[in-house]
Amino acid sequence: MRERAMHDEGLGRATWRALGTQVELRVRDRNELAAAEAQVQRELDAIDRACSRFRADSELSRLNARAGRPVRVSPLLAQALELAVDAARLTEGDVDPTVGRALQLAGYDRDWRRLAAPRGEPQPQPTRLALQARLGWRTIGLDRATCTVRMPAGVRLDLGATAKAWAADRAAAAAFAASGCGVLVSVGGDIATSGPAPHGGWSIHVTDDHRSAPSAPGQTIAIRCGGLATSSTSVRRWSHARHTMHHIIDPRTGAPARGRWRTVSVAAEDCAQANIATTAALVRGGGAVDWLARLRLPARLVDWQGRVTVVGDWPEALDATAQPARAAAR
Repeated sequence: MRERAMHDEGLGRATWRALGTQVELRVRDRNELAAAEAQVQRELDAIDRACSRFRADSELSRLNARAGRPVRVSPLLAQALELAVDAARLTEGDVDPTVGRALQLAGYDRDWRRLAAPRGEPQPQPTRLALQARLGWRTIGLDRATCTVRMPAGVRLDLGATAKAWAADRAAAAAFAASGCGVLVSVGGDIATSGPAPHGGWSIHVTDDHRSAPSAPGQTIAIRCGGLATSSTSVRRWSHARHTMHHIIDPRTGAPARGRWRTVSVAAEDCAQANIATTAALVRGGGAVDWLARLRLPARLVDWQGRVTVVGDWPEALDATAQPARAAAR
């Protein structure tokens, strides 16, 4: 189902589902909405065909099935893999694309909305998953010149921490090129912008679940450029093996991360970098604040008691009764 809206101030908006989640497109010139939307759909479809772990006909599924042998891939998937490896290097392995097997063992082998409902625990139980292969991102061999990938037998890649946000970045850039006006693209709450922002910036309500109404607990902010991502372990949860699971895997244990934070939001130069940081922060737990501060990334972190910590230039909450703690760069 696709929804379109035209606003009096000239802005246009469209929403639909793709990549298993809600997509929102905003454009500064409503007359350019159709042109921008066509480009966003094209980019998201290309990423889905290349990078989806849930499509048997995707390039990633074929690559996983052929682990142990050199495989030629498209330039698009090669770029996606390069970004995933760069993310692992930047985060010292906290964001690792080789957690595909761990996600399967945690029961995440289909769209999470089709999984069993969680049992209601506030956090996943401390279950250790016996991985058949825990070899890590350094075992991925990628030859960009020939678009050839080599990885050991048994490794299963998952690009969930990078591909969706990267898709938002690519879609926003393509929509701007086609429309000539400022655009915002949100793919499941991973937000990318391109071109001039509206007066006052793009308004965004930051909360645990991107599907929530503007009245949901959280904070409304504005961005003029770059990307914004929010990752949470309180929303995408399901029951498996009598425990509550979620989709953020700690590569060191092979089990869902059990860190201090419930939800992390980060603003960065682009959406991919923002989402890499949010995922790593959930895995790092208490060490995330200093790490984000060293990278000078504005961030908002919410713990399991609902207490908020902000990092860097992230704006203070307007509600004086809920002022967050502020962490400075060190």
